[in-house]
Amino acid sequence: VNQILLLLLVLTVCAILYNKVYQLPLALRNETVDLESPEEMEEEIPVVICAAAGRMGAAVAAINSIYSNTEASVLFYIIGLKTTIPHIRKWIENSKLKEINFKVVEFNPTVLKGKIRQDASRPELLQPLNFVRFYLPLLIQKHEKVIYFDDDVIVQGDIQELYNTKLAPGHAAAFSDDCDLPSTHEMVRSVGMQNTYMGFLDYRKQAIRDLGIRPSTCSFNPGVIVANMTEWKHQRITKQLEKWMQRNVEENLYSSSLGGGVATSPMLIVFHGKYSSINPMWHIRHLGWSPDARYSEQFLQEAKLLHWNGRYKPWDYPSVHTDLWEHWFIPDPSGKFKLTRPDS
Repeated sequence: VNQILLLLLVLTVCAILYNKVYQLPLALRNETVDLESPEEMEEEIPVVICAAAGRMGAAVAAINSIYSNTEASVLFYIIGLKTTIPHIRKWIENSKLKEINFKVVEFNPTVLKGKIRQDASRPELLQPLNFVRFYLPLLIQKHEKVIYFDDDVIVQGDIQELYNTKLAPGHAAAFSDDCDLPSTHEMVRSVGMQNTYMGFLDYRKQAIRDLGIRPSTCSFNPGVIVANMTEWKHQRITKQLEKWMQRNVEENLYSSSLGGGVATSPMLIVFHGKYSSINPMWHIRHLGWSPDARYSEQFLQEAKLLHWNGRYKPWDYPSVHTDLWEHWFIPDPSGKFKLTRPDS
């Protein structure tokens, strides 16, 4: 009997110790899991933008406008060539942008060897960084959803809103249709801007006609992209784009003498009928197509994003609506990049 009582006592003590040692930590572990649940964690917004030689001030202004107009956590991927990376890093680290979360990524232009047809009409469109958007999954690998911006944009809205753009199942990207906003139609007519496939592809070529795309089909602008990296990789979008780049080298299917140069055309082919739409106010375009044609100030104030696509950039002269762009510009601490103004 004594042995049985002793055994029961030992078992009781063990049970008490078990509860104290294991049950409390289990409760703590459960509480920790709840605190770190995905619903309550802040999602990071990856933004890709290029820093090209001679126009780094554009990238700085774009980054500043994004950072200043959101409370969201933004991770900037700043893409540059080996020769330009030290300059942009120094600019950021020695200005108010030193507070941003950013990574500088080197783009190796050798991936473009044999894929770009030399074109003298607009040589600036042949710069390597103009094709970074083709290689997003190779440069940005840990994110499911990514935003890409051309450097000649200013963001006036909260980028969280753009990031929340819904992509339809099976779509690797969302773009802005060139026919989407009646308010821009007058600008398009006044500056002779093309907004159909006929303005980008050479329909005299059999390879283009074989696509079965009507010349009057509305084009889209890839200066702002919301991309799904999983679908991009699954559909081998980069390989498809490279295929059309190589075919253009061989057959001259499009050129920079047409509306959108050499980077837009392959995207129009590959994404035809397979992309989602961005809210039109998140991509007000054509500000760089004329040194004279202007939008109304009220319309521009309502816009979420302004894009100076075209020859006339807001850091150069002549250009329009430069005050809206210059509000976000941060002078270069090294003094290498300077604004071109009438009195400079």
